[in-house]
Amino acid sequence: MHNPPMQTAVASIAAFVIWLVVRDRRLRRRPGRASIVSPRNCTRIAADGSVHSLQSAHLELPRSRLDTLWSPAQLENLGRTYWEFLARATLGVIRVAYGEQERSVILLVKPLTLLRFDAPDYTLERDHGSLSWAIRDGLLVSRSGRGCGFLAIRVWREPVVSDPAKLDIDVEVANFYPAIAKGLGTPVYRATQAAVHVLVTHAFLRSLATLELAESKVGRLRRRG
Repeated sequence: MHNPPMQTAVASIAAFVIWLVVRDRRLRRRPGRASIVSPRNCTRIAADGSVHSLQSAHLELPRSRLDTLWSPAQLENLGRTYWEFLARATLGVIRVAYGEQERSVILLVKPLTLLRFDAPDYTLERDHGSLSWAIRDGLLVSRSGRGCGFLAIRVWREPVVSDPAKLDIDVEVANFYPAIAKGLGTPVYRATQAAVHVLVTHAFLRSLATLELAESKVGRLRRRG
């Protein structure tokens, strides 16, 4: 006697197991290994409504790959990889438009600008690299919070390089004033925008284990090598 609900449940479990096997094989094929090390409650909201969110990961990679990745051009590529991952994770619903002195995170069409940033600032030292975008405005920014805050990606490497080499990577949002929290309340912001940001950022950090960075559209640091 056939039991459709049971067959459906078995098929669903089988599909899930197959997905786990495929996922594990893909992870094993990655040349690097990334793990999230930030605490679960990594988003804090101050009394004045400003948000600070910090997601961190530890990345291990072959020492031979470190020197090719540790350069000004690759730091710029890291920023491009972040924006490209955001678009891919949202199936293209969210995309990034590049201007001379700005970066705009757009929902479908240009008038719907969720966030607008100034052009990035870069720092690359022997053991530390960072890129940061000042938050200008956008639909997700409250009126009182325009021109405040920043988004930053920071990377640290060991002073003495081992094999595998080890990197620590942070993605930080600071002094951000969300319009959702202002209009609908902090609980709604935590359950929506804040939760999605953490999930996407964690997925981005894990994806860096591929050691594949997208090429910058601007190429400002490419000539510095």
